[in-house]
Parts: sequence; structure tokens; C-alpha cells
Amino acid sequence: MKNFRLLLLCLLVFISSCNNSAKNTPEAFDQLLEDYYQESLALYRLPSTYLGETRFNDSLPNYLSAEFSAKETALNTKYANAVEQFTELLSPTQQLSKELLLWETSMALESKKFKKELIPVDQMWSFHLNFGQLASGQGAQPFETEQDYANWLIRIEGYLQWMQSAEDNMRKGMETGWVLPIALIKKVIPQLEQMITNSAEEHLFYGPIAALPEGFSAEAKARITAEYVAAINDKIIPAYTQLYAFMANDYLAAGRTSSGFDALTDGAAYYQYAIKLYTTTEMTPDEIHQLGLSEVARIRTEMEGVMKKVGFDGDLAAFFEHVRTAPALMPYTDPQEVIDNFNAIHQRVIPKVNELFSLQPKSPFEVRRTEAFREASASAEYNVGSLDGSRPGIFYVPIRDVNSYNGHQDEDLFLHEAIPGHHFQISLQQENISLPSFRKNLWYSAYGEGWALYTESLGKELGLYEDPYQYFGMLAAEMHRAIRLVVDTGMHSKGWTREQAITYSLENESESEVKITSEIERYMANPGQALSYKIGQLKIRELRSKAEESLGDRFDIRDFHREVLESGCIPLALLEKKINHWIETQN
Repeated sequence: MKNFRLLLLCLLVFISSCNNSAKNTPEAFDQLLEDYYQESLALYRLPSTYLGETRFNDSLPNYLSAEFSAKETALNTKYANAVEQFTELLSPTQQLSKELLLWETSMALESKKFKKELIPVDQMWSFHLNFGQLASGQGAQPFETEQDYANWLIRIEGYLQWMQSAEDNMRKGMETGWVLPIALIKKVIPQLEQMITNSAEEHLFYGPIAALPEGFSAEAKARITAEYVAAINDKIIPAYTQLYAFMANDYLAAGRTSSGFDALTDGAAYYQYAIKLYTTTEMTPDEIHQLGLSEVARIRTEMEGVMKKVGFDGDLAAFFEHVRTAPALMPYTDPQEVIDNFNAIHQRVIPKVNELFSLQPKSPFEVRRTEAFREASASAEYNVGSLDGSRPGIFYVPIRDVNSYNGHQDEDLFLHEAIPGHHFQISLQQENISLPSFRKNLWYSAYGEGWALYTESLGKELGLYEDPYQYFGMLAAEMHRAIRLVVDTGMHSKGWTREQAITYSLENESESEVKITSEIERYMANPGQALSYKIGQLKIRELRSKAEESLGDRFDIRDFHREVLESGCIPLALLEKKINHWIETQN
């Protein structure tokens, strides 16, 4: 009997092992990734719209609700545990996907330690700005069919809930000190005030009605117009009026005079988390601060060389002022001329791209002026196109005052936002059929922004920067990112004030005080994000130098760029591991 029991036990262990092996297969792993992707889309809803999908276009979760937070925690806990069960039989691509999913879930869970949801509104990163883009009819939300128009009216209901929750959260933040700096509140107030119009026809949300498809019947046009006018007058304008009154009165009075997150309870810990989130490194604020000081000094030396080359008589501060104000660098009289110039740069780059890139995207892109409602506080940016190619990637350019628009950085800016910067990196990631769905839209700022900043340095190889002022524009852009390392860490870990950060920037770069002030306030709103550009660029440049030195005559820049781009957006540690392996296989 004892032997029989032992045999039975061994049999049960064997069966269990077989079952686990059956579950721990490459096919099961791929299905796990797809399940995670689909459940994420169902939870967040809005990303589907940006991807060109339609199934969730009529819904919007309240991202600020306790219910949503609980669902988010449950999702990430579920898949963090599930992916750990796969310990063997995975291909290199699958192993990388496993590491990425573990990163995603662990960072999402760690974020729950902090109170960032108590500051849900700011002048640049807030959801009310994203939703405004959709509402205008010029964003990702489609307005082509009657169902599209019906979907948006339903989605608005979710946004109204978010607005109320935003106010509720900010009131909680007022009790604990987790509030915006006064300077940022003053930038949000006009944004909200702009949404309080005398008539529905003047409102941003009326945009889709102004562009009703010609194919709609007269009856349908009249019905939809009446529905939208009622929604704007009865729901949207009152909601904005309420939020505006709260921000202009109660919240402004409670705003803080400090600039950095280290002034908040647990703010220092949150900043270290933000550094990890945006740089994908374990670097400390002090390490980054010192790196920034070193880079600022190096780039200043290069700038002085350009100053001497153009024959400017004076010091670097005087040259900065010259660049800011020189009429020759502000030749535009019509915003379309700015857009036309970027399109001309595109044509100049095309012949040289093949020399540096064997891997190029098929997706189209366009250059557009930033919409008026957000132009005052917006930076140049790239918005991803849809997965099916029906909506192009868009390079948005803010042109607040065309007569004072300074074009000395236009070549550099095109490389960063368009080709071969964000448009290349993001489009190739989306088009890569070997990547699981969840990886096609992953974004790590250190990689994405690091790549874009790295591509700025490719200008001479791509036939640009023949004008020394355009080359200075590249140096100025790199200096801008180096300064970020100093001022972001200065404000959020060393007690720097907004004014200190502005002064330091003015002393070391050629941007106007207005632009610099907007940038400093951007860093105040979203700590750590500004660090990602330079940290990522330096790592990619380091890896290129290592490959060039190791491979010598066998180094091919096209192969290196393919290796960097083909796996999509990944944390810097994983990129370094990948490039090191590639170098080894070439030897």
C-alpha cells in the first residue's frame, strides 16, 4: 500500500508538471500578451480611438475615480503575476516582451504609492487639453458618419464626470498641500475661460458641426446640430464655468509658492519615481544635476566656436541676444510660410535618408499649425498616426506670433519631430508585424525622446546645417536639453525657485524669456519628463561610439540604426543589452 501511494503521488506530480508545461508554451505566452493588450484597451478606452479603432468611441472611463484606480491595480497585478510563470521556452523577442510587461506592470503599481491624482489639471499635460483636441473635430475622434456624431455625445458624458472628479480631487489636494504652484494655476485659468462662450456656435466643441459631411441629409444635419448645441449650452459651458470659478477663486488662493515637488509630502520620493519612469534608469537627482552642468559647459564651448565663425564681436550672452532678435532670422509674415519651410526641409532631406537608414516607415505624415485653443502654451510636437494608415502622423508647430517666429532651429526641429526622429521611430514600431500588439504603442520617453534628440545630430550627414545659424540652432536645442538636467533637478530636489531656473536658462541659451518661462513651467507641471531627452541621447550616442570602435571598418551606420529601431520603444538598459549582443555577433 505504501508503494502504491508513492506511485500515485509521483503520477500526480508528473501530470501536474505536464499541465504546467502545456501552459508554459510560447503560444500561451503570445496569448497572454494579447489578452493583456485587449484588456488594457477595454479599461482605458481612449487609446483605441487614437489607434484608429472604433469599438470604444462612445465611451470614456473616469480616470480619476476610485473604481477606475482599483480596476487598474487589478489588471497590473494579474499580469505581473501571470507573466512570471513563463520561465523557459521563450524566444529572444518573447523574452524581451516579458521584461517589458514586467516593467509596465511594476511601474504602474508603484505609481499607486503617490498622490499625483490630486493634481489632475495643469497648463500643458492635462486631460482637458487632449479632450479639447478631440472635441474640435481635428483630432483622432472620427466625425464621418451619423454614428460617429452620436458616439461623441455619449463620450462627452464621461468627460463631464472627469471634470467633476478633477475638482473634487483638487479640493482634497488643498487639504494636504498637493496643489499646483500659483504660476501654473494662472496659466490654466485662461484655458478654461476660453471655453465659456456666449453661444454654442463660438465654442470649440462646435467644430464637428461646422464640418458636417455633405452627404448627411438635411434632416440629419438639423437633428445633430440641435443635439450638439444643446449639449454645449446645457452641459459643456456650465461645466467649464464651474471649473473656471473654482480654479480662479478657491484653487488660486490655495496655490503654493514653491516650484518643485520636493516641497510636497512624499514629493522627494515621487520625484525619484518620476526619474525612473522617464529615464528608465536608477540615476539619482544629484547624478543627473552634475551631468547637466558638465554638458552645459561642453556645449557652451561649441557655441563660442560658431560665434567666432560668423564673426560676431561680443560675448556669448550678447550673441544669444543677437540670435533672439536678428530680423534676418524672423523672415515670416504668414503662418503658412513657416509650414512651407518645413515641407521644403523635408524635400532636402529625402535624397540623403537612404545613406543612413535601411529601415524606413511607409506611414505618411503632415506638418500642421497647432490649434489656436492650445497654441499659447504648446511646444512643437508629433502626434502618432493610426495603425491602419488612414490618419497620418502629424508634426504640430505652434506659431503664436508669425512676425516674431525665429526660424534658426527649423532644420533641427524637423529632424526631431519628423524625419528621422519621432515619425520614423513611432511609425516603424507600429508597422513592425513581428511585435505583439501591446508593444506597438509602448512609449518610454528616454528612448523615444532620446532617439529624437540623437537624430538632431545627424543634420550634416543628411545635408542640413550648411548655414552656421542653423547649426547653432542644433547646438541651442542640445543646450536646451542639457539645461533641463540642471533646472529640473534643481527645482524638484534642490529647492530652486521658478525664477532661479529661468535665470539659469537665460544665461546659457538663446531662447526668449517668454519661451524659457513656458518651458520652466512645463517642468514644474511634470517632473522628470524633461530629463529623458538628454539621458536617452547620451546613451544612444555612447552605444554608437562603442559600435564604431569595436567594429571599425565593418561598422555600417544603417545597420546600427536598424538595430536601435527595429525592436520598438524599450528601456535604455534593454537597448544597451541588445546593442552589445549585436556588436558581439558582428565580431
